[in-house]
Amino acid sequence: MKVFFGVFTLFFVGGIFANEEIPDLTIEKIQKDVYLHKSFSRVDGFGLVSSNGLIVIDDGKAFIVDTPWSERDTEKLVNWIKEKNHELLGSLSTHSHEDRTAGIKWLNAHSISTYASSLTNKILSREEKEPAKNPVNGTVFSLAGGQIEAFYPGGGHTIDNIVVWLPKSKILFGGCLVRSLGAKSLGYTGEAYIDQWSNSVENVLLRYPKAEIVVPGHGKIGNMQLLKHTKKLAESASNQ
Repeated sequence: MKVFFGVFTLFFVGGIFANEEIPDLTIEKIQKDVYLHKSFSRVDGFGLVSSNGLIVIDDGKAFIVDTPWSERDTEKLVNWIKEKNHELLGSLSTHSHEDRTAGIKWLNAHSISTYASSLTNKILSREEKEPAKNPVNGTVFSLAGGQIEAFYPGGGHTIDNIVVWLPKSKILFGGCLVRSLGAKSLGYTGEAYIDQWSNSVENVLLRYPKAEIVVPGHGKIGNMQLLKHTKKLAESASNQ
């Protein structure tokens, strides 16, 4: 009888955690005119996971780097920008996964410009998901009057992952190509190009050696040590 009760309790407690409410979107200032937005979702095998994105402000104009993880939080983020009396120019998604693109459909429906690489759009269309309205080509491209530079370093977390450089604030948004210092592995690798990952991170290190703040796709922000840490993780994984 005690065994049965223990099993029942385990399932009951597990059910509580499984149905626990997803935390609300958070927005945190990390430097003058640059904000970190953080949204949450439950991921099979990983539990509750937070996802990072940016809001970049320049002369009253705002640009989103990666949408939040849901349409609900995307709407909240847009409302926050409006409440601050900023003009929203658009959003850029750094690869095709939902933690970067879940808000594209909502943004498109509200006539807000959305951007992604042509490769990301191709993947989204193939998976019958809403693509960005504005596909961009090339290894390097600029948006928001040069306030944002996007760079494709090669495959890693996905074949289409790009990073974003903010030259004015010297912030590098690594997205899911870059792991936090607390990460002990490369995380989800179901669509990863592990043989390219280390070299792609090296390409980022070479292009942006003056980055002062590095923002990973998940976890705590840091500095260039995040890139070096990710490179070691990728090298270790490729040698297994």
